[in-house]
Amino acid sequence: MSDLGRLRRVELRDIWQSEAQDFTPWLAREDNLALLAETLGIDLELEAVEQNVGPFRADILCKDTLSDRWVLVENQLERTDHTHLGQLMTYAAGLDAVTIVWIAARVADEHRAAMDWLNEITDTEVRFFALEVELWRIGDSPAAPKFNVVSKPNDWSRSTSAAKKAVEDGDLSPTRQMQREYWTGVQEEIAKDTGQLRPVSPNAASWVGHGIGKTGVSLNMSLNTRDNWARVEIYLSGRTAKLYFDALKANREAIEQAYGGALDWQRLPDKTDARICETIYVNVSDRSDWLRQHKWLASHAQKFYDVFRPFVRELRHSTVGDKSL
Repeated sequence: MSDLGRLRRVELRDIWQSEAQDFTPWLAREDNLALLAETLGIDLELEAVEQNVGPFRADILCKDTLSDRWVLVENQLERTDHTHLGQLMTYAAGLDAVTIVWIAARVADEHRAAMDWLNEITDTEVRFFALEVELWRIGDSPAAPKFNVVSKPNDWSRSTSAAKKAVEDGDLSPTRQMQREYWTGVQEEIAKDTGQLRPVSPNAASWVGHGIGKTGVSLNMSLNTRDNWARVEIYLSGRTAKLYFDALKANREAIEQAYGGALDWQRLPDKTDARICETIYVNVSDRSDWLRQHKWLASHAQKFYDVFRPFVRELRHSTVGDKSL
């Protein structure tokens, strides 16, 4: 029988002496921010470190690349305190749509209760996470970080309750109800996969979007019940759409080689946006064929994510817009 190592807890201050000079710069690095994003289930793009927010200064400022909402990260290398809780409340009061992440060595019971309460009383535009950070090592191995979520928004309950109420009140048409059921099946197939693409709450709409690591770029799946097609696409929107599209198309050969086939590159000259997609023509209304369709969409969305994500993360725009809050 093979020998197994034993995990040993490492004190945070043994690795990070200072929050501002050590922990915050470490967390702001792309690979470490990706670990935080994976824990939260949010695709994060770094915007700034030590960014002014009103009279305070947020440790790390990010964007949720799918929703384009601000994500503010506050760090503590010790037990949570009332001062930081007050800062988080100030951020929430000053921003219309924001996700606030509080990371500490230990989240006090009273602060965990406060974060749970804030998630209960605020709408879905303001969300609160509380995380504890740990360091572990096996033998003489490098210390490995681990984030534990101790408080999070109950988005799933909110969305399902809202959907149930909409159906009961007659707010969802038969078409919208069918679309929600369709995307629920697709997300269930994505959840079965062991890849990096994560499931999201299904929409009562003709499309559903996933983040892919860059503001203005999303991985979408869409359907059309009139023309009977379903599609997986990289959708580029806003001021950077054409610039990003051209940058991706410059790597078309490498992208299609990695993908294993040709893609449909639509610059959409009459619109601001652009897309890169693959489409299948199916009877979307045929429920007996849904499982096959869902499996196709889920597997191709995963392939899109794996192939495009490295190229998307390298995208840069020449002019930076106003990042002021």
